[in-house]
Amino acid sequence: TTKETTARIKINKLLEAAGWRFFPEANAPANIRLEPSIPLKSSDLEALGEDFEKTNRGFIDFLLLDQGFPLIVLEAKSEGKNPLVGKEQARRYARSQNCRFIILSNGNLHYFWDLERGNPYLITSFPTPDSVVGYQKVTPN
Repeated sequence: TTKETTARIKINKLLEAAGWRFFPEANAPANIRLEPSIPLKSSDLEALGEDFEKTNRGFIDFLLLDQGFPLIVLEAKSEGKNPLVGKEQARRYARSQNCRFIILSNGNLHYFWDLERGNPYLITSFPTPDSVVGYQKVTPN
């Protein structure tokens, strides 16, 4: 749909503005992977509800990498949807990739979620790759 396409274009620009790369640049490799397929258990699919294709695999909208390793799952929703509707789907994807961090976005509203520190909170811009690696060093007591 048009709203989904518009949201994706906005998210692409926000990622690039924050220093994430779709393509290798100079000595820096790409650190965004688009829609990697991941295996899901049938219990995961049932929990996702009617709004999701019933297949054995799911697709992460954007997987943000740190030196080639999964760091953040970014779940994109169309502009007409609240990004928080993708919360549980994103949590499953993050767990499957051993990611601690999630970004939920519809292109206009964005939430950052550290799974070890509580609930998603509203952000105005996407975190830079370096800032998230810094968050990773902070462990809650």
